[in-house]
Amino acid sequence: MAIITTGTHPKLLWPGLAAIWGQIYDQHPPEYVDLYNVETSRRSYEEDVQVTGFPLAQVKAEGEGGSYAGESQGYVSRYLHIAYSLGFIVTYEEQQDDLYMQVGSARSKANAFAMAQTIEVVAAFLYNNAFSTTFFTMPDGAALISASHATVYGSTYSNALTPAADLTEASLEDLVIQIMGMKNDRGLNISALPQSLHIAPSEVFNAQRILKSINQSGTANNDINVLREMNVFPGGAKVNHYFTSPHAWFVRTNIPNGMKMYWRERPSLNMDNDFDTKNSKSLAYMRFSVGATDPRGIFGSNGP
Repeated sequence: MAIITTGTHPKLLWPGLAAIWGQIYDQHPPEYVDLYNVETSRRSYEEDVQVTGFPLAQVKAEGEGGSYAGESQGYVSRYLHIAYSLGFIVTYEEQQDDLYMQVGSARSKANAFAMAQTIEVVAAFLYNNAFSTTFFTMPDGAALISASHATVYGSTYSNALTPAADLTEASLEDLVIQIMGMKNDRGLNISALPQSLHIAPSEVFNAQRILKSINQSGTANNDINVLREMNVFPGGAKVNHYFTSPHAWFVRTNIPNGMKMYWRERPSLNMDNDFDTKNSKSLAYMRFSVGATDPRGIFGSNGP
């Protein structure tokens, strides 16, 4: 157990210190809210259960009975909430001898900074591992973004750009076309539309040129920028500073129950003193889960 004592910061016990640095910094606004539909849970876990719709209607011959179809239960996605905590213990003597009280007051801010960073790292984890089954697998056994997602009835579909490509106007248009051609598990056309583009910081200027140029970006053509003209991405481009791959990019769609996050308990900070040692304890706690239900809610390319 780590305890902050008078020996932890010996320089803080001497006068003449000009500045204290490195404890806290400015941080980015919350970015996890762009990656998920955020909901609140009151249970130890949440489950999403797929129920298939009906197939196309059949021709009814004169004088004969109509056709009937049943429903099937499909894949089940479980969101198991995980608890995270972080705190610090300060001895009574350190509190009494510390000449620079701003350090003590900043500790809670530094703890909150670390908790906020934890949320962002956990939220980005699914995206950073979206093309592999090593750490996260969808209920159909495929990666979050895969060219071989299985339907309940044995067919497959893809939410991955194949072959993978860097972010360009052409590759973005190809993925949009793929999204607009999506079908449900019964093979019926659905109204799937792109909503927002999600990128690492290394692609921020490239994405802005692609989406906001009046004419086609990076060419001498006089053709209009169709992505901008049609407002294909009403949510715009969202930069995530916690994406670890500089050239992987993602598109969230309007499909409900895609990427989801549940807050079971939002971050809180509790403080208390130990009677025997007079040590001061501060502990932050939170509990949440992230996951995905319908792969049609997220598309992407693992840009080479």
